[in-house]
Amino acid sequence: MSRVSVTYENHIAHVRLTRADKLNAVDQDMIDAIIAAGQEVAGSDARVVVLSGEGKAFCAGIDITGLSGMMGKDPADLLMPRTHGEETTNQWQEVAMIWARLEIPVVAALHGAVYGAGLQLALGADMRIASPDARLAVMEMKWGIVPDMGGMVLLPRLVRSDVLRVLTYTATPISAEQAERWGMVTELSDDPLTRAMEMAGVIAGKSPSAIRAAKRLISFAEASDADAILEAESREQADLIGKPHQMEVIAAEFGKRPAVFK
Repeated sequence: MSRVSVTYENHIAHVRLTRADKLNAVDQDMIDAIIAAGQEVAGSDARVVVLSGEGKAFCAGIDITGLSGMMGKDPADLLMPRTHGEETTNQWQEVAMIWARLEIPVVAALHGAVYGAGLQLALGADMRIASPDARLAVMEMKWGIVPDMGGMVLLPRLVRSDVLRVLTYTATPISAEQAERWGMVTELSDDPLTRAMEMAGVIAGKSPSAIRAAKRLISFAEASDADAILEAESREQADLIGKPHQMEVIAAEFGKRPAVFK
């Protein structure tokens, strides 16, 4: 059964979780489908991605019954091998990290339950638009485990350490309003998918090379020291300005002739 659909329109890739009868809970087929969707989009001419879930929830987390094949096996044998992302992630981590690593922006439209694996998938997006009814949770502690699908890479970039600890230690779902105050949600909307598509449309209308450079630069800046960031800024800008006709584009935007920039 299909778990994910991918459609393209106006340079926007719309990736939908389609297991609505199970609140888009993640089983092995869903893991495989999400990773395959990310790989497909990476090879397309899309300029931006919208992630959404069909039905009553974005994603309610891991479907334990769908991962029964793990039972009786050594967890280290399953979790420690680096099998994806140029040998930096396992398959569970790749579900979220493939979107964070994608060269183009990703906007997630959230509603209903956004729990555990679903939250970590959403964290892989650049921006998150949530409906007021959305509930978000780092759910793993409920089962006596810790977030292990990229959450400990992605969540510390968004929230303070004490907030991270409350979310992780208590496994308590929070409202979309609280998530926005804490920095996990970009903005609220009564229709998050429409708003996400609107934002994606704006992004798709910008320079594709500049958008990709901006994502590279932001990702680098979040994980590097000041000197390295300053050098990366200069390198990305020099590469962009050095592209054919880019000076004419800049000049037209400011109403000036290219000679002004020489």
